[in-house]
Amino acid sequence: MKRIPRISESEWTVMEVVWTSAPVTAAEIIEQLGKPMKWKHQTIRTLLARLVKKGALSPEAEGNRYLYRPLFTRDECVGVESDSFLKRMFGGATQPLLVHFASRGELTREELAELKRILNQKGSK
Repeated sequence: MKRIPRISESEWTVMEVVWTSAPVTAAEIIEQLGKPMKWKHQTIRTLLARLVKKGALSPEAEGNRYLYRPLFTRDECVGVESDSFLKRMFGGATQPLLVHFASRGELTREELAELKRILNQKGSK
């Protein structure tokens, strides 16, 4: 199984476009991100090249352009980033993370009910 790469915040922005629009060309990514992010064309092309080098994207030649496809799902990459965050900020311990976010954030009744359901399910295993 291939190792899921760690990606930077800027690379994540590019990946979001690829996950929602794949297969997608560099021109299409530039069109979606250039103005809102105030990024130059070359910046986006550099990010694409990094993502290909890291093994997060697959470029497929089609005529005089490339179509980009993700090699990992968004959920797979979220898992890697979540694990990294948990290790860096909370020493890998889930309980302090949950307490931190539950005490700082506003949770709706539905979100609380879902959190309770998940915790009860985990507790019964």
